[in-house]
Amino acid sequence: MAQLKCIYANAHSVSNKQEELEAIVQQDNYDIIAITKIWWDDSHNWGAAMDGYKLFRKDRQRRRGGGVALYVRECFDCLELNDDDERCLWVRIRGKANKADIMVVICYRPLNQDQETDEIFYKQLVWEKPHDR
Repeated sequence: MAQLKCIYANAHSVSNKQEELEAIVQQDNYDIIAITKIWWDDSHNWGAAMDGYKLFRKDRQRRRGGGVALYVRECFDCLELNDDDERCLWVRIRGKANKADIMVVICYRPLNQDQETDEIFYKQLVWEKPHDR
């Protein structure tokens, strides 16, 4: 894994942008696609949303909006790591041929978050190994 080609999008609801996202990903051949504010719910089958990718997602509970998702190319050996924070999603990509693993995290931070909550949030970004599933 010499380099990973990644893209990030703040979607503010992916459901009406899925075709556009797939076209961009197909054209530029990304390895990892990170999306915040997915706004998905159980009324859609998002697990089959993009051919050639594994989908990891974390929906916001008890609230409308928010949520994060990571698409990782299927050729990578990946594992989602447990984390109690519904705003963050951690995925470990296993390194090949004695290469180190890569940790990928995507987090959702609301714009109107107060300073105290921000400080707690930033401390959580210092990776303290979430438990393997």
